[in-house]
Amino acid sequence: MRGGEKRFGNKAQFAGHETFPLRLLWLKKAYEAGGAGASIRTFQEQDAIARFGVGRNMAVAIRYWALASGLFEEAQGIIAATELGHAILRDDGFDPYLESPATIWLIHWNIASSPERTTTTYFAFNHLVGLEFDSASIVEQLFSSASTDGRRLSRGTLKRDVEVFLRGYVRKGEGQIEDAAEPLLAELGLIREARIGGWFEFVRGPKPSLPQGIFTYALGRFWEQEGNAATLTAEQICYAPGSPGRVFKLDEDSVVTRLMGLGALTGDAWQWVDTAGLRQVQRRSEFDPLVLIEADYRHGMLERAA
Repeated sequence: MRGGEKRFGNKAQFAGHETFPLRLLWLKKAYEAGGAGASIRTFQEQDAIARFGVGRNMAVAIRYWALASGLFEEAQGIIAATELGHAILRDDGFDPYLESPATIWLIHWNIASSPERTTTTYFAFNHLVGLEFDSASIVEQLFSSASTDGRRLSRGTLKRDVEVFLRGYVRKGEGQIEDAAEPLLAELGLIREARIGGWFEFVRGPKPSLPQGIFTYALGRFWEQEGNAATLTAEQICYAPGSPGRVFKLDEDSVVTRLMGLGALTGDAWQWVDTAGLRQVQRRSEFDPLVLIEADYRHGMLERAA
């Protein structure tokens, strides 16, 4: 599937960010406030202004983006860092101040590969046909899908959500960016202004700053979403909604190049097979790609220390 309509049902969410895109230091602030577990009221009470050094609406946005990032989870009114969130954000963690591209790619994957909290971002990366788009077309497509699902949403709500999406991914000085602080995800350069008149385009290509461990982790999560079959085809990995190819905006050759290295990376647990025109990845044994994320960070630390 290379595009087409999408129905989101009750999983769709188009608000919660208080119109603020994710900013660089917010996840560390969230970790300091609730990494070990804290009531969601921590982000809502009046003293949240002093705790986070931002306005109350921004404090609410910090909670929203903490959960959307996949580095935090919430249950029974308590928000806490996930195991991976602790490993990255604690003071002696892999990347507490989000200086590594690996962290930003990982957060992007968590935000753009699922519709449950960041529906507009998921839709844009996985269901827009073509590389160029304008905000009005996204609004109308989302309005059509949400209306079919029986939801009552105004175009105004969707327009604000699309604006936050664009401000979160387009580099400062391009398009409609007005925030004083550079949004975190804009560092990836995945979207840029295409031409005058509010048109944007996805930047498709090899993504050299995307570590292989993060790609493999994303592949594993996508494999789970697809039902954990014994094989995945190259077509699925490149083009299916929620796939690494779609979410990371990788071209087909770049995806295949990465897949060809899976055997060496996973100890032949996952292997690339290209025979008789059939190109696929086979799962030969269990493998936890989280170990590769740790290797990515340790490799990055050695490079910075060199």
